[in-house]
Amino acid sequence: MRAVVMESRGGPEVLKVTEVPDPVPGPKEVRIRVKAVALNHLDIWVRKGVASPRLALPHVLGADVAGVVESVGPGVTGVSPGEEVVVNPGLSCGRCEKCLSGQDNLCPRYEILGEHRWGGYAELLVVPEVNVLPKPKNLSFEEAAAFPLTFLTAWQMVVDKLQVKPGEDVLVMAAGSGVSVAAIQIAKLFGARVIATAGSEEKLRRAKELGADETVNYTHPDWYKEVRALTGGKGADAVVDHTGALYWEGVVKATANGGRIAIAGASSGYEGTMPFAHVFFRQISIYGSTMGSKGRMFGIIRFLEAGRLRPVVGQVLPLEAAQEAHRLLEERRVFGKVVLQV
Repeated sequence: MRAVVMESRGGPEVLKVTEVPDPVPGPKEVRIRVKAVALNHLDIWVRKGVASPRLALPHVLGADVAGVVESVGPGVTGVSPGEEVVVNPGLSCGRCEKCLSGQDNLCPRYEILGEHRWGGYAELLVVPEVNVLPKPKNLSFEEAAAFPLTFLTAWQMVVDKLQVKPGEDVLVMAAGSGVSVAAIQIAKLFGARVIATAGSEEKLRRAKELGADETVNYTHPDWYKEVRALTGGKGADAVVDHTGALYWEGVVKATANGGRIAIAGASSGYEGTMPFAHVFFRQISIYGSTMGSKGRMFGIIRFLEAGRLRPVVGQVLPLEAAQEAHRLLEERRVFGKVVLQV
């Protein structure tokens, strides 16, 4: 099969289109003919060696896949060849206490497709049957590939960690990213007032079209003061953040007394300045968040099929253009997801 293989760590140039052996499905595994695979910032971090630095090379990236079931391994009973499917990118043992209590993303053996094992930048992909769900019928393959990782991540942040309530002010950082595109919609779904930040007026305009009530350009000096002004001096009740060190101090200062912050990444760097007085005196709660449990995908898909949530595809390129796709994402030139057609 054709695949985009990461031969070493480095820039986009390390991604090469080549041929590799077709994967063979084992017991309770499904082989998928990939139709579309979406990029995530995780792909960039793995490529650079920031994430999973000891990962064996060569490697194939790609967490978010939509396609058609081509064949199934022994013991597969719930999926048949020819079905259009989407892949849940979270992989776990399925046997431990965390998995069996519905917290599989806390499994000691938890992995993410495309990071810890070969992913979807390829014509074929083999995954466990439990990671395969029916593709929403109202979505194209490109749209279906654009929602799993980011919507799972945003759902856990907004619903499970922050427990957003109607009428609350929710600050969503970096509105053009896949996670934030999802978080804006999910926060609105739960009745919140959304304040979105971004670094360009075009992205702020797109965020408003998506449902954000207010917007702030976080390249402005003291941007957090604008957030506080928009909330009557109070600050945001809940914050969705993955921007990292560059904006962290501002994020804390933009948060209300007793507010909550959920962090799912650190795009601008992993080591930030913590204004401790703001945290303990104003009693701010900070939650780490990675992905979401497998079960959350079912509810997300129902909202997608009902048209109450929607993935946003910013750019579609052929598989062979993976290098350019990485540049688009890394340079933040796209609002929404970058997707590769296979």
